[in-house]
Amino acid sequence: MLVPEIRNVSPKKLLGMKLQMNYANNTTGKLWQSFMPRRHEIPNTLNQSLYSLQVYPPTFSFADAQANFEKWAAVEVNSSENIPLGMEAFTLEGGLYAVFVYQGLSSDTRIFEYIFKTWLPASDYTLDNRPHFELLDHRYKNNDPSSEEEIWIPIKLKPSTS
Repeated sequence: MLVPEIRNVSPKKLLGMKLQMNYANNTTGKLWQSFMPRRHEIPNTLNQSLYSLQVYPPTFSFADAQANFEKWAAVEVNSSENIPLGMEAFTLEGGLYAVFVYQGLSSDTRIFEYIFKTWLPASDYTLDNRPHFELLDHRYKNNDPSSEEEIWIPIKLKPSTS
């Protein structure tokens, strides 16, 4: 199955829009429908890549479909000045991430089942309490099985048992 690349990322400045949601009432589509027509309003973008970011509270449980979290649609910027109305700045703190290159429909959740139920428990890492995100660059094609995206999972080394 997929083997991630372990990367240490530097902090990033993002600008975009957010919504509170849960997996039982997932409004990701609504968020992106609001954001995409307005992304050209954002000054100082570094590239064309999009960030689909999840900020989970420390007590979040993936097993609870009613558990609320914050979802962002954003782009990376070199300055968070001149923020368009209805948008906000977000600083993505740096740290260690497991980066999976996924090909397929973003609606197919089996990749996340593999990451959290198979890869993570067997790895030398545990989840870290930082944002999770998907990086959508030129390889991403919405609703296309040949689409590719990078799934970034925040990790830290498991405590040694020796």
